[in-house]
Amino acid sequence: MQFTRRGILGAGAGLCAAAAAWPVRAGSVAKGDFPVSHSEREWREMLTEAEYHVLREAGTERAFTSPLNDEKRRGVFHCAGCDNRVYTSVTKFESGTGWPSFYAPVMGAVGTMKDDSLLMSRTEVHCARCGSHLGHVFDDGPPPTGKRHCINGVALTFRPVPKA
Repeated sequence: MQFTRRGILGAGAGLCAAAAAWPVRAGSVAKGDFPVSHSEREWREMLTEAEYHVLREAGTERAFTSPLNDEKRRGVFHCAGCDNRVYTSVTKFESGTGWPSFYAPVMGAVGTMKDDSLLMSRTEVHCARCGSHLGHVFDDGPPPTGKRHCINGVALTFRPVPKA
């Protein structure tokens, strides 16, 4: 079999096009009994299409698309599904990954589970109150925890703290 530069470039372009069209899915949404629960129909009615895709289908928004990635004000980040306080601006840091990143959640606000989707093993982060998918946690964050909670901006709402 002979490889040509044009053939290799064409195959690469085809793979890139297929990857861009493929829906990005992180895995499954947490199962179990949560203090806040709704039927799938109710979730669809109360969330936007993008929120539903991330929160209820464990999807991932495209990098650098969330305005919350650049949010610098003091405040609290809430789960877009149930309004649970999940992260504060005190633990937010610039990771350069294109998603809002935090080194720690609000105590007891999130749960984690193993996610073996996309041919890799990761730790998925979900809201402890409604089970909605928020993102993933990695071991390459800053002190004091060394963790990077890489969270979809569409999974969050932000409330700034009023200036004193």
